[in-house]
Amino acid sequence: MSLTPQTYWAEHALLDGIVEPGVVIETASDGRIAAVRAGAEDPPVGAVTLRGLTIPGLANAHSHAFHRALRGTVQVGSGTFWTWREIMYGVAARLTPETYFALARAVYAEMALAGITCVGEFHYLHHQPDGTPYADPNAMGEALISAAAEAGIRITLLDTAYLSSGFGAAPDPHQRRFSDGDAHAWAVRASALTDRAHARTGAAIHSVRAVPAEQLATVAEWAHDREAPLHVHLSEQTAENDACLAAYGLTPAGLLAEHGVLGPRTTAVHATHLTPEDIALLGTSGTTICMCPTTERDLADGIGPAKSLDLAGSPLTLGSDSHAVIDLLEEARAMELDERLHTRTRGHWTAARLLRAATADGHASLGWPEAGRLEPGALADFATIALDSVRTVGPPARLAAETAVFAATNADVRHTIVSGRHIVRDGHHQLVPHTPAELAATVSRALGA
Repeated sequence: MSLTPQTYWAEHALLDGIVEPGVVIETASDGRIAAVRAGAEDPPVGAVTLRGLTIPGLANAHSHAFHRALRGTVQVGSGTFWTWREIMYGVAARLTPETYFALARAVYAEMALAGITCVGEFHYLHHQPDGTPYADPNAMGEALISAAAEAGIRITLLDTAYLSSGFGAAPDPHQRRFSDGDAHAWAVRASALTDRAHARTGAAIHSVRAVPAEQLATVAEWAHDREAPLHVHLSEQTAENDACLAAYGLTPAGLLAEHGVLGPRTTAVHATHLTPEDIALLGTSGTTICMCPTTERDLADGIGPAKSLDLAGSPLTLGSDSHAVIDLLEEARAMELDERLHTRTRGHWTAARLLRAATADGHASLGWPEAGRLEPGALADFATIALDSVRTVGPPARLAAETAVFAATNADVRHTIVSGRHIVRDGHHQLVPHTPAELAATVSRALGA
């Protein structure tokens, strides 16, 4: 699709980790950046003005779109991850391709409003509630791909193998719609998915408890043969670690390593409860880590060893996971602040490094290495954060990156551009009606209310 070239003038822009004033960004008809020039005091004639700090588009590396329907409804009473999971299963059971499309479109529009230009959707709601495939076996995945297109953002559909209720046990009734029976059948179905301009396909292993050890390699080889991203939930709960040790005599990370799952195209999500040996395995293999701090604290999972993983060699990315909030700036801030709580020291990552996790490294983990940078040839995906709101006004412009990470929220995202197209303008989505009343109605329908 040919797009209309456009010239943007950013009041400030983050170029290779440095805040520069007066940056001209020219986009081309192929949806890429044609030129970037710093030092332009005034907007060129005909340029669209972006007041604030313009950064590369944010990459949400871990999403379960249907979890958005749980927001605010799971905060009554006490419990653990496992009690929360039972409520989540109830929502999953109600969705159809039609209602999932409507819900996901609203969720992805909310992401665009938060400056997110690409999402990694960890997708395992494959079949009808009793496990019977739809007439199109990928109807649910196609609904997500269509929802992202209508919301104006990119998607990597991380089609997920989910075959067992735990270490070889058959799926529970509420898990039947997740399972293809075995990894070979999963691979056949996933192979029918096709990439498009805004969508790419990757693979996911739900967890070591949900994919028997002897079938892990099938999923890993499917991703390897296609040079596709491979994601996996890893050691989110100590109970999973204990059960894996009992079943196989290995930690989850050790089991994944033994079956060829770890490596530079693999992203381990959460990685909360790791041994020093696990951290070394992940780091030396170049496995990326996706931290989801707002979900990890919401579910009482714990604080993962992000800094140790970083030092060991694992790139770090960020995801909003259960969408307790959809705010990648908060995820970036929380990763640093959680480390401060854990160590009682400050300053583990610079603001620029945290933004790299939320942009370039996130896009790379989702199979979009040409995104996440403001430079010629990169995809023309970027977002602008207000520096004059009640939260962000005051600090000097040279500290705009620090202001964005440590003071701004999703409400401060003013503009979102994808492929050079203005998807969010002055805080308003240009493609999807997104009033609070419309969103409430969409969530209500998804819940069957």
